[in-house]
Amino acid sequence: MSASSSFRPAPRRLRQLAVSVPLSLVLLGGGVPAHAEDARQGATSASSSESANGLPLEELRTFAEVFERIKRTYVDEVDDRTLLKNAMRGMLAGLDPHSAYLDQDDWQDLRENTDGEFGGIGIEVGMEEDGQLTIIAPIDDTPASRAGLQPRDVILKIDDTPMEGLSMTESVKLMRGEEGSTIRLLVLSEGADMPREVVLKRAIIKSSSVSQRLLEPGYGYLRVSQFQSATGDEAKRALTELREESGDVALKGLVLDLRNNPGGLLSAAVEISDLFLTSGRIVYTEGRLPDSELSFSARAETPAGDTPLVVLINGGTASAAEIVSGALQDQRRAIIMGTESFGKGSVQNVMPLGNGDGLKLTTALYFTPNGRSIQAEGIRPDVEVVRGRLERDTRRDFSVREADLDGRLDNANGDSSTPSSKAPDSPVVAESDYQLGEALNLLKGMNVLGRSAALKATLPATSEQ
Repeated sequence: MSASSSFRPAPRRLRQLAVSVPLSLVLLGGGVPAHAEDARQGATSASSSESANGLPLEELRTFAEVFERIKRTYVDEVDDRTLLKNAMRGMLAGLDPHSAYLDQDDWQDLRENTDGEFGGIGIEVGMEEDGQLTIIAPIDDTPASRAGLQPRDVILKIDDTPMEGLSMTESVKLMRGEEGSTIRLLVLSEGADMPREVVLKRAIIKSSSVSQRLLEPGYGYLRVSQFQSATGDEAKRALTELREESGDVALKGLVLDLRNNPGGLLSAAVEISDLFLTSGRIVYTEGRLPDSELSFSARAETPAGDTPLVVLINGGTASAAEIVSGALQDQRRAIIMGTESFGKGSVQNVMPLGNGDGLKLTTALYFTPNGRSIQAEGIRPDVEVVRGRLERDTRRDFSVREADLDGRLDNANGDSSTPSSKAPDSPVVAESDYQLGEALNLLKGMNVLGRSAALKATLPATSEQ
């Protein structure tokens, strides 16, 4: 599973182009034919051997003809290496939105994303079926998140370059740059009538993938923004720090926030799931080749114990983040709250090539412990809570209670000489983040009812198989 995620698989526009490369090399060895008819004759002369291999001769002839037409009539001269490399890129791009040809710069970008340090604005993007460059999720505490960019925002232009016709790799390269340099994005938000321009300054993105804090005594918050090579260790340290910060008050509940988490490494998703599970399967994968069929299970040791858990997800929760959500949901270890997740259920392998480049190729689909594939479906929350904002009623409270009345009877169990106090201020958590506030309320309810009773009342009966 790669660090980048995208949208639904695109149509197969360039099928079987892999077999065109050997033919092209043969043609180039003797010079490119002057006319398309020569190319047809060259392909026909080799028809017997190609037929034996089951290769699509007509498509090979067409490829040779297109290659020759470009060489002969395109407005600018294009060298053979460029044409062949573009053909390979198209070959992979036509499979699905996540497979790609990686040159050496792409290798570097992939390493930067995996290690969590790169120069840019801090967003994960994907290419929709119609070719629109769409934001999957902004990375926490980056120029993109501070500028208010949101999942599903469509990027129409970067500086003065329209996105139409550009690949995702080309678009990402435009957004990368030196620290402090300025970039302008023309963005169309979901539901908006007109695009808006957003001006940002690039920064060195050193994103720690895990953060934590106490929401209030006994209730912790663990945020995982993406799944990198160090995410599992970071999360273990974060849980330890939460317990130390809680002091004498034991943790009575924990919110795991996976909203706008675009995914990342499969191994990191397994490690995070294992923090909360003591047994059972976490995820398994299935593909065409035997070595693509893997299964991962939880170990008995778990630093989180049986602390009640609520997982927050939304439309930006993708890939590895959905593996964690699906495992915890299927094993009934947590209540999933929020909105439906992104729905990327495929795994990508990165394969080196002899020339120093590489392939990022979809090789398998993954399944939750109960055998669910979330490809193009997503994880459905147990409790749906849409993004919103809680506004405090600042009007003066003129209500009168018994304790406010003159001549009242005192409480026999204690001193009631002081008039009743008004309700405390609304929690800051609920005001700034409605979904998080609801998760905290649910954890409190689980402690009142008991975990098993709360799970039974909250989770649908169909989720247990």
